[in-house]
Amino acid sequence: MLFDETHLMRLSQGQLNTLEKCPRQFQHTYLEQLYSPIDPDHDEKLMLGSRFHLLMQQRAMGLSIDSFLETDAQLRGWIDGLNTVAPFILEKTSDETFKESEHYRTLQFQDYLLTVVYDLLIADNVQAQILDWKTYPKPQNQKYLEQNWQTKLYLFVLAETSQYVPENISMTYWFVQPHDKPQSIKFNYSTAQHEQTKRKLQQLLTQLNRYITVYYQGQDFPQVPEGSKICDNCQFAARCNRNYAVSNSNSQQTPSLALDPSLLDLVTIEEVTLS
Repeated sequence: MLFDETHLMRLSQGQLNTLEKCPRQFQHTYLEQLYSPIDPDHDEKLMLGSRFHLLMQQRAMGLSIDSFLETDAQLRGWIDGLNTVAPFILEKTSDETFKESEHYRTLQFQDYLLTVVYDLLIADNVQAQILDWKTYPKPQNQKYLEQNWQTKLYLFVLAETSQYVPENISMTYWFVQPHDKPQSIKFNYSTAQHEQTKRKLQQLLTQLNRYITVYYQGQDFPQVPEGSKICDNCQFAARCNRNYAVSNSNSQQTPSLALDPSLLDLVTIEEVTLS
């Protein structure tokens, strides 16, 4: 399927994770734009996380956030904790260091536009650090984070769009919620990892091209095998004719307008829970 320069399909780490996990879920979520009612508890957690990200952005821009922290002890505790264990995050940098919150980058790869948003990017003449805020407890499995497309894509795009060699790039997740103090998981990059990610992207996007082509010929994206654990909590289990118990609220999808191929620059960059 061909796209011109103004109609490249945008893909973020969230879309890549979904596509790799279950192509049919990708179809329902991003092509057909079906959705389920949001659980109030989950929505509240998302709002709290968004507020923390916004405060960190304002702080990085040199704006005062004291008035917000005075009315929210939880956010104040998270930020104070970061300032205690990693003061370099909040302190001012020298003129030789680039530091920007919510740093946005894109990379054209095949017929797609890969998009990333770094919560904080710190770079100097030697190295570049990507920092990402997580407002939920640290996952137990570090390998899961390493294999997640957020880690792979964020590092890959920075290496492809900058002068830094992979060995001088790193990504650190900061988990601000643990009760004792914020904790971090850091991933150093390498040329070997970069080439591996490039090959994986080529394979995955070649598959996506094929799926989209046959989709507009009336054929659905592939499903995961019957009995897969992925279906247990999927809101599309009923739509996919999988006999799994899902709540009534999760079984009601509301479709948007039918997707026109000219709208394939649709995809929203989203925050994905890695736990």
